[in-house]
Amino acid sequence: MAALSPDVAGARRLVVKIGSALLVDRERGLKIDWLKGLAEDVAAARARGTQVILVSSGSIALGRGALGLPWGALTLDQSQAAAAVGQIRLARAYEEVLAPHGIPTGQVLVTLEDTEDRRRYLNSRATMETLLSLGVVPIVNENDTVATDEIRFGDNDRLAAQIAVTIGADQLVLLSDVDGFYSANPKEDPSATRFEVVERITPAIEAMAGDPVSGLSKGGMKTKLLAAKTSVAGGCAMAIMEGSVLRPLSALAGGANRTWFLPDGDPQAARKRWIAAMKPRGELRLDAGAVAALSAGKSLLAAGVIAVTGRFGRGDPVAILGPDGEALAKGLVRYSATEAQAIAGRRSGDIEAILGYAGRGPVVHRDDMAL
Repeated sequence: MAALSPDVAGARRLVVKIGSALLVDRERGLKIDWLKGLAEDVAAARARGTQVILVSSGSIALGRGALGLPWGALTLDQSQAAAAVGQIRLARAYEEVLAPHGIPTGQVLVTLEDTEDRRRYLNSRATMETLLSLGVVPIVNENDTVATDEIRFGDNDRLAAQIAVTIGADQLVLLSDVDGFYSANPKEDPSATRFEVVERITPAIEAMAGDPVSGLSKGGMKTKLLAAKTSVAGGCAMAIMEGSVLRPLSALAGGANRTWFLPDGDPQAARKRWIAAMKPRGELRLDAGAVAALSAGKSLLAAGVIAVTGRFGRGDPVAILGPDGEALAKGLVRYSATEAQAIAGRRSGDIEAILGYAGRGPVVHRDDMAL
């Protein structure tokens, strides 16, 4: 029996990646009508209760047009200058098309390194979780003005997948200049066939990835497949579709050509597996009350910690033990070992007075814990 495709209209948390070629025309600049159509789709998704994050290319393409730079290869310095000029225009454009729908926007500039380092990962995750809780649509882009490696080799396909995993999205849609994943490059092989659904990324699937690249974007099919591997490993379904229609998400919901890559489990389960596989940097021993609270699905508060051992920093994995030293869980701790020792056994309201600055909530949040 063929696997069913996910329904984008039913997404709980949706990440949408927009390629440069969809946003920017070499002659006319920003494609404002297309962007307004996307804004209508975002508004409709939010009305259904879906939280939306946009990962948008386009800053360099917009900046080079504004600066009169040639459309051929740019030097690194020219790329960074174009990104600096274009990023302002890109953020303003999203703000202007979403504002009529009553949707506030926030700009988040990151690099792949931010999502791979645990401390930066926690910071990025906390920022985007807060923005989403406040009803904001985050507009995410690589920080091309400083991330030299990302300008040379990076792409927003993989960044979008990293963001999707970071914030626990259940669906990622790559709006691109191709309408799915094919058995070969359809521009070169007329017999190439498009996959409706890819249930598992096998070596045979990987071997099929060609590298068709448009004149504006850097991400080819190989990078999209890498994004799919990251996404599905994190419990997030991913779709590749041709996005030039004025309402691309509506078209996807209506059955437009696309390829869905199916995840193994859900985002939360994948995240728990990731945490459980980490090597602890230290240990937190709990009292009986804290053990009961964890069993009831609650986060670990400082008041329930009776001992702290090891050397660890914020974001590091720690083992969580019961009163007699029995292993209960692993988790990503929100305080350093020194901080955790200082606040162990103390009430949450006392943390600021002890540390001299506001606390970060629980010592280990339940979402960062694998029992």
